[in-house]
Parts: sequence; C-alpha cells; structure tokens
Amino acid sequence: MREKVLIGTRGSKLALWQAEWVASQLRANNPALKIELVKIKTTGDKITDVPLAKVGGKGLFVKEIEDALLSCKIDMAVHSMKDVPSEFPSGLYISAICKREDPRDAMICKKNSAIKSFKDIPHSAKIGTSSLRRTCQLLAERPDLRIESLRGNLDTRIKKLDEGLYDAIILASAGVIRLGWQDRITEILDEQISLPAVGQGAVGIETRIDDHFVNDLVKPLNDYYTNICVSAERAFLKRLEGGCQVPIASHGIISDNNNEITLHGLIGSINGDKIIKGSIKGSISESIALAIKLAEELLDKGADTILKAVYER
Repeated sequence: MREKVLIGTRGSKLALWQAEWVASQLRANNPALKIELVKIKTTGDKITDVPLAKVGGKGLFVKEIEDALLSCKIDMAVHSMKDVPSEFPSGLYISAICKREDPRDAMICKKNSAIKSFKDIPHSAKIGTSSLRRTCQLLAERPDLRIESLRGNLDTRIKKLDEGLYDAIILASAGVIRLGWQDRITEILDEQISLPAVGQGAVGIETRIDDHFVNDLVKPLNDYYTNICVSAERAFLKRLEGGCQVPIASHGIISDNNNEITLHGLIGSINGDKIIKGSIKGSISESIALAIKLAEELLDKGADTILKAVYER
C-alpha cells in the first residue's frame, strides 16, 4: 500500500473545494493515507480576457492536469465533469463520478435589485455569462437581452456583478451552493428557460487505467445513478461531436423507481433564433443507446446545420 497520493486540481476556490471534498472522503475511508493537493494552472485559467468559445480547442480546463497525470506527477485528477472532453488521452479514464449537486443554472442579481425572477428582467438588460449554451437559450426566450461575456472564477464574476457591470449573471447553481453562497441566488432557472450543460453539477475523478491501487481507492466515491445520467449526457454530446464550448445542453433524470432515465437534449444557434430540442425515455440499462438515438433525432431535425455554422465562426 502506498503511503501518499497526490490529487491534481485547478487553483480556483471551487476547484479546491471539490478536490478537498474528494480528499476528505478518501481520508475517511483510509485514515492512514496521506493526501496532498497539487494546484495546476490550465490554459483556461491563463486566458481570462477572451470568451471561451473564441479560445478554441477542447479540454481548456483539463489538458495540463491530464499531462501531469500521464507523467505520474499526480495520482488522480478532480474535475468538474462539464469541463471534461468526451475523448480521453490513451491510458486515462474517469474512474468515479461523485453524487451530483443541483445541475440547474442560477440567476444572480445585484444586492437590493428589483429583479426577483427571470420574468422581472427589464428590456435590454445586460446579462453576463461565459456560455454559448446559456446565451442561445436566453436569447431564444428574450431576444431583447444584451448578453455580455463574463469570465473569471466564481467569486470574480459575482464581484463584477456587484460593481454594476451587469444587471444579472447566470452561473451553475452547483458551484454557488458548494461555496456556501446560495443566499445570493435570485432564482434557479427552470430547465425550459435554460437546460443545463452536459455533466453540470457533477465532480469526476480521472485516473490512470493501470493504477489499480488508486482506482480501488476512488471506487467507493462513485455514485451509480449520477454516473448513469452523466455518461448518457456525454454520449449525447459525443454523438453530436460537440465540444465544451458549443451551444449543446443535456440533462438525464432517473425515475422515482430508479429503473428509467429521461434524457433531455438541446442544440441551438448562437443568436437563439433556432433551437432544436427533444427528450427520450427508457430503461437505465439502455441509457447510452438512448442518448445516441436522441442525438441522431436532433441531427435529423437540423442540428447538423447549426453545428456547422458554429464551427465556421
């Protein structure tokens, strides 16, 4: 048995919270084990003044961490699953997906704002978001809104809002809740307004396939039903050949009897003038096949044309 394991993570408050949570679970199960966090700066962290969609490429928030994992500088990596590309470098895989926090988007307004819900947003209000997925859905609902790029860590984004740069900002609920800032949430957005990103709210652990010691360590942290949902969402994304920065959304929901999954999927044009969405339901044992079928249904409805236009920008 090894005496120490190294966990690779980004250095943001949220990333460190997630890595510390994983470390705490591992310590609880293995009291004698020494665990150390290794902060790694990714390309996405270094480029903060350009919208993510314009930076291009996949894996903006994971590549450098995966490089450290491949070179054995760390033993595992902790990621937000929505940042993880559908393809992995040879020798790596997601060995556990932890129990999901609320996957929906949250609207946050300035303190003492008159805006109490999405329907209260005034005409031509300035909304901050870093996501093409959110942009296209918000504009489909409200073409009058002025959507402006919002980059930076979660605390930086809220600070920019409070400084008056935006009337409201849209963030993932999960990060806000995990950092204990849920009292700042003005409204959790209905999925009819903003369907979440693939994997949103879920934390994944990436390891080397042949590192059996570490794989055994993290196995108890895997949440069976979260894994089913996120894997289906990722299969949907992969069939569409979409990256993390294209206007694609998907959310899987397990039925009350835990036997069925309902998968919602969406793809939209960046300006929101065309939204194609659908849903599919079936046995959890067929979740990946269902996800691929849903993606193909959307492609048949014209999603391929939307994707082509996005990639030609």
